[in-house]
Amino acid sequence: MLVFRGFSRSAPRATALTIGNFDGVHRGHRALLQRLRAAAESGYLLPAVLSFEPHPREFFFPSAAPARLSVLREKLEMFAAEGVALCCIVRFDAGLAALSAEEFIARIVGGLKTRCLLVGDDFRFGAGREGSFATLCAAGERHGFRVERMESVMVDGERVSSSAVRAALAAGEMHRATRLLGHPYSIDGRVVHGDKLGRDLGFATANISIKHDHPPLSGVFAVEVHGIGDEVYPGVANLGIHPSARRLTRPLLEVHLLDFCADIYGAHLSVRFRHKLRDETRFPSFAALRAQIAQDVESARQYFRH
Repeated sequence: MLVFRGFSRSAPRATALTIGNFDGVHRGHRALLQRLRAAAESGYLLPAVLSFEPHPREFFFPSAAPARLSVLREKLEMFAAEGVALCCIVRFDAGLAALSAEEFIARIVGGLKTRCLLVGDDFRFGAGREGSFATLCAAGERHGFRVERMESVMVDGERVSSSAVRAALAAGEMHRATRLLGHPYSIDGRVVHGDKLGRDLGFATANISIKHDHPPLSGVFAVEVHGIGDEVYPGVANLGIHPSARRLTRPLLEVHLLDFCADIYGAHLSVRFRHKLRDETRFPSFAALRAQIAQDVESARQYFRH
């Protein structure tokens, strides 16, 4: 997959394009990308995505921005898995926010050689969100590209959206989040050296460096870990600030792999959250913490047995 930064490069050939934030690349997003691939194949076009970094709400409302479901690397990996051939990542800043709808359309028609544009049913664009589906249709007639609209995807009567996924994760409703995403929620990161507290407690952990400053979930979970050879390993993960140990200023992801003992420092792992065991809790002593971790491990074993 080709990855462009901004509009400084031109697409190698005409594209079928979709535009959006695609946070989490959930089932609605994937349905959109599948339709994009079909449109690209029928028109001999390159399937392309235009996305933004940071999320526009992080630019406009930094203190109230929603938790990120996926960081850029994770999002790009999911795009590639869905068959996207070109991804243009545009920095969302004051300059981009000030572009009129017509100026924005000129960018995608010129640089990305758009011949087919597919957008979601709630897509708005341009300064003050002035651009709409009708704006795109009128521009398509002038510039020679067709416009298609994708209706919302519903799962069990619920509209699939990044907001709905965030709400499910924050509530610890992992089954609901998995239904909306189409797969278990995951966080990727590299194993780094920690303070070895888990080992001192009798439960060695892999400390995983993550780029999520504000993850959409926290607590203790039964997880599956990918990235160690071809195997999938069950484990227990703690994601949060560890109030009983050293109360961190940014969240840390630690995973204890069940029945596993090997040096995996430097490995890039994907941790898939299957079931929430409990919230983070402050314990009065390390003995109490050790006892609770032992119970968490047993609870995870019971979960994976079923």
